[in-house]
Amino acid sequence: MGYLRRLLRGSGEPLAAMVEGVRQGDLAELERTLLAIGTEYSDGDTRRRTTCRGLVIEAKDHARFAASRAEDGAKRALKEEMVRWMLVWLEDPGAFPIWARLRKRRLEIAGDSDEPR
Repeated sequence: MGYLRRLLRGSGEPLAAMVEGVRQGDLAELERTLLAIGTEYSDGDTRRRTTCRGLVIEAKDHARFAASRAEDGAKRALKEEMVRWMLVWLEDPGAFPIWARLRKRRLEIAGDSDEPR
């Protein structure tokens, strides 16, 4: 599925949340896609919710792996922050939007704008 998803993403066409998956280019993209999957989760039946959680778990595992392999400290910090965001989503998808707003505000106050250092 990863190969097909990459092809579809590269097409430039708007994609459904479940097709697009969890994007990890930056925190804004991560937030946007987690919010979209959160809507799918809240509107879905048990099977759909399980699929949503699976997408986020897979993305979290990829981010954790990328963080462990990153030689660049900034990239490692970003991926670790992304893991944190996905863990919060997995804990409570309904609370995630509020948490994300508060977390971004905290990062801005800390002088990190929207990206950890």
